[in-house]
Amino acid sequence: MKRSAIAILVTLLSALVACGGSNSNMDNVNGNWTAALTDTSAGMQFAFTTSLTQGSGNNLNIVNFKFTTEGSCFTTPTTQTGSFVLAGNFNGKVTGQFQMTVSTQFPSDNNVLTLNGEVSGNAITGTWTLAGGSGCTGGGAFTMNRG
Repeated sequence: MKRSAIAILVTLLSALVACGGSNSNMDNVNGNWTAALTDTSAGMQFAFTTSLTQGSGNNLNIVNFKFTTEGSCFTTPTTQTGSFVLAGNFNGKVTGQFQMTVSTQFPSDNNVLTLNGEVSGNAITGTWTLAGGSGCTGGGAFTMNRG
């Protein structure tokens, strides 16, 4: 009887381990991210680093945002807003919809960069658009990687 109980307990524990425990880096978008934004010809347009943490509801807290590319579209301070809608956590791989906006603070939110994509584990991929002043328009694809 004791051996049967131990065998059942070992089987249950093995099943729980196989299902995986919660990994804080995989069941949300929290962490440091590096982004590369390319135009429709696959030419690098923008790159940035940032730290994301999931706030209340679908809100994202975006801190330590920094463009790592030179350019005239974002020379003034910027504001960043974003959202993440969790679709699921399948075998430790989070999925969901991602949206982020980067805006110049003045003059009057002149240049606005919008990213829309899909989160899949440690990567976010999607499309971006830039609307703004002279020479600050365009679009293409982006990839963000955690790490």
